[in-house]
Amino acid sequence: MILDSLVILLPLIFLASGGYLLTLLFQLSESTLIRIVTDFFMPILVFYSLYTSTIVFSQTLKLLGVVSLILFILFIASFIYCKVFDIDFKSFSPPILFMNSGFLGIPLMKIWGGVAAMNYIVVYDQIQTFYIFTLGIVIVTGGFTNAGLKEMVKSPLLWSIVAGFVFKYLHIPVSDTLLEIFSYSGAGAPALATFALGCSLSKRKIKADPHLIAGLLLRFGVGFLAGIIACMIFNISGTERTVILIASSLPSAVFSVVMPMRYGVDGRFASSMILISSILSIFILPLLFTLSASFN
Repeated sequence: MILDSLVILLPLIFLASGGYLLTLLFQLSESTLIRIVTDFFMPILVFYSLYTSTIVFSQTLKLLGVVSLILFILFIASFIYCKVFDIDFKSFSPPILFMNSGFLGIPLMKIWGGVAAMNYIVVYDQIQTFYIFTLGIVIVTGGFTNAGLKEMVKSPLLWSIVAGFVFKYLHIPVSDTLLEIFSYSGAGAPALATFALGCSLSKRKIKADPHLIAGLLLRFGVGFLAGIIACMIFNISGTERTVILIASSLPSAVFSVVMPMRYGVDGRFASSMILISSILSIFILPLLFTLSASFN
């Protein structure tokens, strides 16, 4: 199983490595790539995946509860750690709370479980994205601000989430031609997102931080444990259970450094978390897949 899981990761390793190397050779713009992915390709994929998803409204509500519980557990764990060791919650918590369920999780689940698994993690990721642009902004700014609210309103991802759910659950028809366009355009999002992830890693530097090991344990270990607790409470099994367990213990999200830096918070810890957790995921994710199988 470990070897099979490693094989699943090979396309992602290839694409991320390509982004990393080409950025070193040609100085590609990380911000441009991320904007292309998050403001164009990902919103198209999100709308298409939500609209065509077979997930019913009750499943979406259940998944909302799952993601909310996972983030709550990670929030409490991070808060306690920061209080005990007297460190800045604004800079420490984002890479613990928010996992890379989009740039890494979506292509990973598409390779592992096909369209069904990918559609499920798309919903998971969009619920988390909503929290990133709400709870995340509250954390790094110390409360809701006008600038933060403007960022929420301007986000194509958030609007694609709203549109996807509204069109799906209100049964608003979309022409087959338009869906075909969205299908073709959105198909490139996972690969481009993984490439952009590799590009972003080339810009990160490791900060020698004594709290880095604790952060990694919280991100992977407590994240996985939170996934188990959420699945038990909401009685989730099968493919959905594996998606949740893996998603909750993915490496830190790229947004966990982009957003703090956007609002003047020190992003060095988050940068180190993204880089180290992404590298370690090559070895940890196969183990997590094996552990996930034992819980089904």
